[in-house]
Amino acid sequence: MSGAIPPRAPASGERDELADSLAELFTNVSLMVRGELQGTNNQLSLLEKMNQRVAEEYNNYGDVASGLRVFVEQLNEKNQSFDEYVSQIDAIDQQVTEFEAVVSMLDKHVSLLEKKVKSAYNIAPAQ
Repeated sequence: MSGAIPPRAPASGERDELADSLAELFTNVSLMVRGELQGTNNQLSLLEKMNQRVAEEYNNYGDVASGLRVFVEQLNEKNQSFDEYVSQIDAIDQQVTEFEAVVSMLDKHVSLLEKKVKSAYNIAPAQ
């Protein structure tokens, strides 16, 4: 045999202390992992709530956009109904312009006739 010293067996008190320390270590590591997992779970829960809130907001935006679309359609319908009136006003304006031209021609013709009548009866023109 060589001069090696055989390992000595731990005493019963040392063994219990080592087992207790290992058990405490495993318990603490387990609590730490559980705490980390709970923190991650809380973050995921918060993220889920935030996503739900954003989804509700976008849903509300969709409702607003839908309402605006209906409003624009109503405005377009009203605008189209005004187009008929605008065309009528344009036609009346054209008729008034033509009527003014006829009145101007008649006024010139009356002035000419007035001059002829005055010259035929030798009436001095009014000043």
